[in-house]
Amino acid sequence: MSETEEFKPYTILPGETVSLDKYKNEKDVIKIGPGLLHEKHQISAMKAGTLKNYNNQKWWIDSSQRRYVPSLNEHVIGKIIAKTQDYFRVDIGSAHSALLSTLAFEGATKRNKPNLEIGALVYARVSLANKDMEPELECISATTGKANGFGELKNGFLIKCSLGLCRSLLNPNTPILTALGEHFAFETAIGMNGRVWLNTADISNTILLSNAIKNSEFLSAKEIKQMVKELVKQSEDDMEL
Repeated sequence: MSETEEFKPYTILPGETVSLDKYKNEKDVIKIGPGLLHEKHQISAMKAGTLKNYNNQKWWIDSSQRRYVPSLNEHVIGKIIAKTQDYFRVDIGSAHSALLSTLAFEGATKRNKPNLEIGALVYARVSLANKDMEPELECISATTGKANGFGELKNGFLIKCSLGLCRSLLNPNTPILTALGEHFAFETAIGMNGRVWLNTADISNTILLSNAIKNSEFLSAKEIKQMVKELVKQSEDDMEL
């Protein structure tokens, strides 16, 4: 049995092939994400950026692109911009709006459809991503068929961030959310399309936390802890007033 090599992120250019076998164990199942294409038994880069991975299983190219390009099974936050009897049209920040079927919700039937108003926010999964077709969304899990957190996002506050920051926030050990969670109670939904939904019991804390998340992008873990410490003190001072 050959030993796996330790992976270190590196810069990659469009057209370069990527060999991932040397980084994975026999039981690892490789999933490729944005920027990578699996075709003719090889994986190649579709854009320039930094090749990254999570647990040697999920691989993607991290770049400074501003416009979101939908990728299959990614979680996104969208805004309803139009609706018909059978579909909602959703803005997800990509070149084209996405379609969300009124039946793509847990428990939805032809007689029992969700009644989402224009302007409502939804947390959804990309179920179709093809460069020649409009992207399609679903508000149910691909594995369980249940909502699993997908659906309308009520109340809360929407933050627009860079795509890179949103991807880093999906890491269970991300420093900023870990540090904030030690002092504040909040709900969050993270879309890989550069949008974060945040909800707290106090609007002042919502603004405080949203600014902290946006400001954390280029800070080290140590700097993030110091920033959160100062925010906690500021919050306590505001409560005393």
